[in-house]
Amino acid sequence: MKTIKSIVLGLALLVVCGTSVNATAIIDKNDGLTKTYAVNTYVNAMTRGKLDGFNDVLDKSARFSMLRGKQVLNFDKKEMMQYMQKGKNVSQACTTSTSIVESNDDAAVIRVDMQYDNFVRSNYLTIANTGNGWKITKVYSVFK
Repeated sequence: MKTIKSIVLGLALLVVCGTSVNATAIIDKNDGLTKTYAVNTYVNAMTRGKLDGFNDVLDKSARFSMLRGKQVLNFDKKEMMQYMQKGKNVSQACTTSTSIVESNDDAAVIRVDMQYDNFVRSNYLTIANTGNGWKITKVYSVFK
């Protein structure tokens, strides 16, 4: 069973790393922040503690909400960046998957599931085409 978990985790990391490399190439070619780059940067920050470009993909008015039990916790961009600095380069023991909930030319909602051994953290990212590239404007997280 441990072998299967290790293989699945390794494959998930390979997918995340591979798409991260592709997203970096896209931003260099297009000279702007793409949807893919914004999502991959978020995933890298949350799952691997890689903060390169994370500040750039967050809109200045970005809001983070987290449902913990029956309480909703809210954070702004500054508070989230301070929190993320504490976990810099720390990898999470989870398998991550992404799916598009809704997408058009102006905005998108992306679901990022982080599967841990005993629970799942589902993050709903709202990203918008801000005129300065695609940026994360809101993240809503729930734990199951």
